[in-house]
Amino acid sequence: MTRQDLERLVAQAPPEDLPRLIGAFEAARAAAWSRMVALRAPSAEAGPDQNLSVEEAASRLGVSKDYLYRHADRLPFALRIGRKLLFSARGLEKWNTQKQRC
Repeated sequence: MTRQDLERLVAQAPPEDLPRLIGAFEAARAAAWSRMVALRAPSAEAGPDQNLSVEEAASRLGVSKDYLYRHADRLPFALRIGRKLLFSARGLEKWNTQKQRC
């Protein structure tokens, strides 16, 4: 799909469908970021990754804990173990670096 195809889709979508369309775009964007991060996985020499708590991740990103809970399913560095939510320190740093370049 080209950029022109996406622009045409947005231009032709009924206004009531725009929120759902935006959600689909955001999900695709998150999946693409996740794939990019996975493709640039660090080498074994970098040492073990560290799992961060919600508080630590929120502090590093400068966002609220609530934001992380609400968006965890779209963050490629989020990890759920049962009901516990953790974040990959290495994944968080890579994602944050990539976001700053945009």
